[in-house]
Amino acid sequence: LGMKLLRKRDIPEERYTNAFLGYGPEDSHFVVELTYNYGVESYDIGSGFGHFGIAVEDVEKTVELIKAKGGTVTREPGPVKGGKSVIAFIEDPDGYKFELIERGPTPEPLCQVMLRVGDLDRAIKFYEKAFGMELLRRKDNPQYKYTIAMMGYGPEDKNAVLELTYNYGVKEYDKGNAYAQIAIGTDDVYKTAEVVRQNGGQITREPGPLPGISTKITACTDPAIWICAGS
Repeated sequence: LGMKLLRKRDIPEERYTNAFLGYGPEDSHFVVELTYNYGVESYDIGSGFGHFGIAVEDVEKTVELIKAKGGTVTREPGPVKGGKSVIAFIEDPDGYKFELIERGPTPEPLCQVMLRVGDLDRAIKFYEKAFGMELLRRKDNPQYKYTIAMMGYGPEDKNAVLELTYNYGVKEYDKGNAYAQIAIGTDDVYKTAEVVRQNGGQITREPGPLPGISTKITACTDPAIWICAGS
């Protein structure tokens, strides 16, 4: 997928190793954090986590490259259901799904995270009020019985966005044990934690500095019990 290894660290006293990958520096790009817990060989991804989205200029060419390298293609290139965008789906060796989205050049190729939610209006309100995201667009697809809402801090073609998906009649999902969190930068973790509480989120780590370093974080769950972290 052309990502770069930005940094890797081993924490033997806590029995894990993690690696950060992306298309640019962590302070200005959305990145993926991969975590290996010593001795754990597999995880349950569950049914709630959807996929990561990656913008590419030629979906067919990218799919052929992935096939040549032994990758798994779960949806061949073609228009999205109910739309015109050309997409494809692939899986990494651990079963995580990636949507390839055909677009022109973009400063943020790692452009999307999709989560499934049981109450779309509640989820939209939470991310607007608690994290200051904008509702960039909302689209209902009654033919295929789902509605999506794209949330973020700027246009989809230039920024990473959160895609919230509501499937008609489905109120709950199995979260599994593989997903950890989405990290969101904030100017004041203490203020963010208070706003999260006011809007129905639950604080799972009180705001404060990480041991040994000056970085301050807080962690919370949204009303759908997806975990978010502010730093």
